[in-house]
Amino acid sequence: MAKNGRLVSLDIFRGMTVAFMIIVNTPGSWQYVYAPLQHAKWHGCTPTDLVFPFFLFIVGVSMWFSFRKYSHELNGSSFLRITRRVLTIFALGIFLNIFPYFDRDYSTLRIMGVLQRIALAYGIAALVCLTVDRGFLWIITAVILLLYWAALAFGGGNDPYSLEGNLALKVDQAILGSKHLYTGFGKPFDPEGLLSTVPAICTVIVGYYTGEILGKGKGSKAVLKTLVIGAGLTGLGLLWNKFMPFNKPLWTSSYVLYSAGLAMLCLSLVFWLADVIKFQLWGTFFLIFGTNALFSFFLAGIWTKLLLFVKITSDGEKTNLYSFLYENFFAKVAGNMNGSLLFAIVQMLLIWSIGLFLYKKKVFIKL
Repeated sequence: MAKNGRLVSLDIFRGMTVAFMIIVNTPGSWQYVYAPLQHAKWHGCTPTDLVFPFFLFIVGVSMWFSFRKYSHELNGSSFLRITRRVLTIFALGIFLNIFPYFDRDYSTLRIMGVLQRIALAYGIAALVCLTVDRGFLWIITAVILLLYWAALAFGGGNDPYSLEGNLALKVDQAILGSKHLYTGFGKPFDPEGLLSTVPAICTVIVGYYTGEILGKGKGSKAVLKTLVIGAGLTGLGLLWNKFMPFNKPLWTSSYVLYSAGLAMLCLSLVFWLADVIKFQLWGTFFLIFGTNALFSFFLAGIWTKLLLFVKITSDGEKTNLYSFLYENFFAKVAGNMNGSLLFAIVQMLLIWSIGLFLYKKKVFIKL
């Protein structure tokens, strides 16, 4: 624990997650990406598919520490804090979807997104965790995941976990409308849609429970407990995968348990290194990211969109600055695959440098 009351391991783990998020989101070319840095095509789980649930898990852990000032009770002050954060983060997500095309056709604006899911999952999970006895959180989590499994299994088509036949798509089409959904799968389908946000709430709740273990536990005992529970959740997720496949776009129940279990295992290791034996030097780089995590992610999105927005002429043809930099510098220096990875690492380092400036100025932007 740092002198300012922050859990050092949590900041380091959060920073590791954000750094990886930026790298997987900004390859020089999507044609040249190493397999571990790609999402699974549909079913399955790659290292990249763990990034978002890890971040939601971290949101839950952070929630436990931030709500100590409210005695973990829902009152006027805590409700105001939750509401403010939900509205702020959701609004920033909408802004990111719009930027920089403010004169666009808003009838086709995508409503959901990564930040929007963070906002909703955080808000609902916070209300649950502050109003329900913490001894019942596992029961609520189990009920939500089982009901979601049943909803997808019986509410979809002949292939309920397919892109075309899943219930999550039907719900999003009915509530949001097809024109307001993500189109990156070749048809309107939002991987951060409304129904699939429900199981994501459980990811946050597991994080909150983990925060309590680390916050109240003592050193190695807390590490051992999180290791055991994390291994158990991972195993349950692997078992459930035989009946309900891992699927990040649908945020399937098996995927929730598997990713949350792995997040617990990873955090317990970082906690042991940074907060138990006080070996923190290795994590200094990530600590800087971790203290302004959401802001760094938002800034990375803005920066990437600016690079794509700026058009220049190269060899008589118009291209965007993003592609120009990759093709004329990174690909020529390191080749297509390594150049694409190098480009992503440089983008991450640029955002990190801004984070370093804020860190040195002791500026922590809370969204």
